[in-house]
Amino acid sequence: MFVRLSLFAMAAAACASAAGCDSLSSIKLENATITAAQVVAPGAFSVPGGRAGKGPNPYQSLPAFCRVQATLTPTSDSDIKIEVWLPVSGWNTKYLAVGNGGWAGTITYADLADGIAHGYATSSTDTGHVGGSGSFALGHPEKLIDFAWRSEHEMTVKSKQIVQAMYGSAAKLSYWKGCSTGGRQAMKEIQLFPNDFDGVIAGAQANPRTGQAMLGVALAQAILKDPATRIPPAKFPMIHEAVVKACDNLDGLKDGLIGDPRKCKFDAKTLQCKGAEAADCLTAAQVAALPKMYQPAMNARTGKPVSMALMPGSELGWNVYIGSPEPNPIGLDQFKYVVFKDPNWDWRTFDFDKDVDKTMKTDDGLIDARNPDIKPFLSHNGKLLLYHGWSDNQVSPNTTISYYEEVAKKMGGVAKIDKQVRMFLAPGMGHC
Repeated sequence: MFVRLSLFAMAAAACASAAGCDSLSSIKLENATITAAQVVAPGAFSVPGGRAGKGPNPYQSLPAFCRVQATLTPTSDSDIKIEVWLPVSGWNTKYLAVGNGGWAGTITYADLADGIAHGYATSSTDTGHVGGSGSFALGHPEKLIDFAWRSEHEMTVKSKQIVQAMYGSAAKLSYWKGCSTGGRQAMKEIQLFPNDFDGVIAGAQANPRTGQAMLGVALAQAILKDPATRIPPAKFPMIHEAVVKACDNLDGLKDGLIGDPRKCKFDAKTLQCKGAEAADCLTAAQVAALPKMYQPAMNARTGKPVSMALMPGSELGWNVYIGSPEPNPIGLDQFKYVVFKDPNWDWRTFDFDKDVDKTMKTDDGLIDARNPDIKPFLSHNGKLLLYHGWSDNQVSPNTTISYYEEVAKKMGGVAKIDKQVRMFLAPGMGHC
């Protein structure tokens, strides 16, 4: 009898949630319009436009959920799309927001699916534009603000209201999970809106974004500008093997991983060809250029770094920065559409004596999130988990290390924050 009553109660709850989903289309939200609210049957979801990539379909095993789509318009030039997925049954009473990558421009459906699979009411945003380019920012300062921080906060506020309307009660705990741009978004949320979340997971934070952009140009000018110094991508595995061989045993364990790349001192001259250039060696010009891959971008006027450097062990992923004749397009768009506001801007003209200050002032904390004073977040027992791969080929792990150290210093030391802020560094792990 108890089992029958329990099953009946579960079925009744599911029906109630389904009915609640249908009613969500009529709720009123400030500066927002719900465009659709419908129950998606188990395993029935398909990504608009078709699923990208290969491998297992992350949606075929999903339980039934309520899919809410909305458009947020906090300004007259805003067009922020969000989706909120809510379990029809088995909600764990928690809310999860998921971050983006690069310039965003799309809903992160796979992360929404992961949240639903674990019982979370989950939301994602396209950050206010469509497509992975930064071109949307040209002539649209409000859209740039939406991307920088406003879309994430507005999504969070509206999502919590939708959760309340769906279940008749607020989420007991709210979490953020994101990597790369999602890691930067996490920091922005903590610093600007410390009460939005109880717990935050920030991976490989692409932060400060201005520093990342300048690193891309610096590496391009050092390696790509002169054809003689270009290192063919086919040689990246050879370089990686040599670096790991030189530094693997520094931690006392020979396991094919570099335990702490900061201790690795690799001599590029060991790879110089004895005669003509070959697949297993580097020319003299390439040898001279190679160490620059492990150096930060520098302000030529002050002699101080304006970015963090990639680490030894990241070589297999160097395609991001020097795998083609052009720099990393994410950083390149920062200059074209935000700093210089010229789609035809040439990266070869960037002057590290004159243009660094202009780059920093253009952002002035809009996108970058470097404020280490997170006391308001910690004061309500907020928890922050930072992680980064030592072999990250896109964002230096030193960005996370530096921020963690700044927070610890500001908050009174590691011991003071240890129960609320933790950092994890993973040998051999790439970007996100």
